[in-house]
Amino acid sequence: MSLRVAIQTDPLETANVESNTTFALAEAAAARGHQLFEYQPENLSYQAGRITAYARPMTVQRVAGTPAIFSDRITLDLRDDVDVVLMRQDPPFDMGYITACHILELLKPDTLVLNDPEYVRSGPEKLWPLLFPEFMPPTLISRDKAAIEAFRSEHKDVIVKPLYGFGGGDVFHVKPGDSNFDPLVDLFLARTREPLIVQAFLPAVAQGDKRIILIDGEAVGGFNRIPQKGDARSNLAVGGTAEASDLSDADMAICNAIGPQLKARGQVLVGIDVIGGRLTEINNTSPTGVQQVRDFTGRDPAAMFWDRVQDRLANT
Repeated sequence: MSLRVAIQTDPLETANVESNTTFALAEAAAARGHQLFEYQPENLSYQAGRITAYARPMTVQRVAGTPAIFSDRITLDLRDDVDVVLMRQDPPFDMGYITACHILELLKPDTLVLNDPEYVRSGPEKLWPLLFPEFMPPTLISRDKAAIEAFRSEHKDVIVKPLYGFGGGDVFHVKPGDSNFDPLVDLFLARTREPLIVQAFLPAVAQGDKRIILIDGEAVGGFNRIPQKGDARSNLAVGGTAEASDLSDADMAICNAIGPQLKARGQVLVGIDVIGGRLTEINNTSPTGVQQVRDFTGRDPAAMFWDRVQDRLANT
């Protein structure tokens, strides 16, 4: 079955063909004969019940520096001209992002949108783990400076980060006795009206922050992201190194607990972050790591993703 697929994403011209997950999904779709279109969130429009995207027909190729060849933009009716929309743009998870979720949600049940935007907007990546507190490190979400100071006094060694940040940006490891803690908190609170997230530092991060890919609620595989020496951040975007890793019993316990909810909420491609058996994030906006899992395990999450897409379409 050939599908018409529109991908709402950041421009793919600079995508790394060896590591980019959106490219891998597009490549796997093209291998099945699916027709591809690409557009950015600013090209999405709603008028009188009609939802359109000013999109570029796209042919992908595994060529460094030229991952895709684009034709002239056309206006797509996302209800009539498309079978599947992939929502793959990076955060920030701001009102623009949330608005796009609301608009794409209106395509139900005519067009399959993945991940399901209703639950993307209601399940932010650092808040969704709160449904599974038994797997989390000690965590505080608050703007109350007294509460933040009390949490630090209790746990001493902490991580401070923005609640809606991504890619390892603005993540700080504050060690006991560090006099920068108060100015750092003041800076965060002055920059945004949002709460901060403060977590007990997990020394196990030195052995890796594990990214695990789940497809339709089932664990496919994972890999460790090792931080640079002296850095608590392990994200590949800020210099972390990917290494092969098996899934432990603790990892599988987390996956088995959260998997049914992911599946039920239409979160077909998800990447979770686990440090020392503790769940820190459930990434469902534009999770990365598909190519790394394929390279390290031999299992192809992108191909599995399209299998699930075809299953969902066949059952609607």
